[in-house]
Amino acid sequence: MTPRPFLQLSAIALGLWLGTVRGAAANGTEQGSVLIPAGFYEPLIRSPKDLAKKPVAAFWLDEQPITNGQFLAFVRAHPRWQRSHISRLFADSSYLEHWTSDLNPGTQAPLNVPVVQISWFAARAYARWVGRRLPTTAEWELAAAAGYTRPDGKNDEVLQHDLYAWLARPVPPIQSTVTTARRNLHGARGLHGFVWEWVDDFNTALVTGESRADSGLERDRFCGAGSLGAKDSSDYAAFMRQALRASLQANNTTTSLGFRCAQDFSPLDPYSPR
Repeated sequence: MTPRPFLQLSAIALGLWLGTVRGAAANGTEQGSVLIPAGFYEPLIRSPKDLAKKPVAAFWLDEQPITNGQFLAFVRAHPRWQRSHISRLFADSSYLEHWTSDLNPGTQAPLNVPVVQISWFAARAYARWVGRRLPTTAEWELAAAAGYTRPDGKNDEVLQHDLYAWLARPVPPIQSTVTTARRNLHGARGLHGFVWEWVDDFNTALVTGESRADSGLERDRFCGAGSLGAKDSSDYAAFMRQALRASLQANNTTTSLGFRCAQDFSPLDPYSPR
């Protein structure tokens, strides 16, 4: 007998809810995901030919950044991504240098805090290992635009306070766990106030000036881009993200740069992500 429409919709709704709270179990790792609704992304720096907002389809995003424990499972399964084995083509000399050894993160990298000093190549390889991908700039910015209790985070005073307090603090020697961080409207934790995060198309960022000339990769590289043509010249945090992305190369690592994964959403597959 064909299920009634109400029961079909109820099953889909239940599947969506289970997907958001149970997350994905892949290759020995667990990561909860949240559904980011479709929306529009407006680039920070716009050219005269690119003034319109860009549509972004709904997608799944990891609830929090990938941790040292999760990345440890990855390098155990794939030794070529271990610190002593990785090619300099895929990661610079600072790659996981705060870990005690290849398979021991140690006291400087607790298992439950975001992994940092990870290259784009390594982040992308991990995402593929768990059957996902890195979010695009448009996806990440759309997810991060939400406040704690409202869709427009720019007008969320508590979020803005937390964000700029973090920007004013030096990078800590040991990262903090984000499991107790306040969720944003979509349910994501730690998009602001913990670590910077890789995006898949980081190298399409535009800044003014020659940011690649500086060999340092820490806060002295997070210079603000020129505000000409910016959608909001007062959005200092967005300029910081834009400048960082434009300053990076795919094999670079820093002490405050981690990542989280994304996955396409399909209404025909309510139990996604898997």
